[in-house]
Amino acid sequence: MASDSHTGGPFYGAGPYRSREGLSTRSAAASDEIQLRIDPMHGELDDEITGLHRQIRQLKGVAQEIGTEAKFQNEFLNQLQDTLIKAQAGVKNNMRRLNRSINQHGTNHLVHDHWK
Repeated sequence: MASDSHTGGPFYGAGPYRSREGLSTRSAAASDEIQLRIDPMHGELDDEITGLHRQIRQLKGVAQEIGTEAKFQNEFLNQLQDTLIKAQAGVKNNMRRLNRSINQHGTNHLVHDHWK
């Protein structure tokens, strides 16, 4: 790679004088290698990365809680739907019995004090 056109580029052959925000390159044993040194003054990047990792862990926990809650709500809605279906079947059955009673006995027998 010594004869590569990148020899005079921004990294290869840049020497120890190239620096950007605490990063500098220096010549390595082979011309196609780069050694990178991070300036200790810019160690706050490590703190920032650690903080981001912490936030990611927290967000994963929140996402798992949301998933658990969604499953619980889904199960609850399924149970509620089953209860509603049973209630509808009960009302339909009672309406059928009421209609049968009206047809057999007339409407006078239905007036009771049950509605008070």
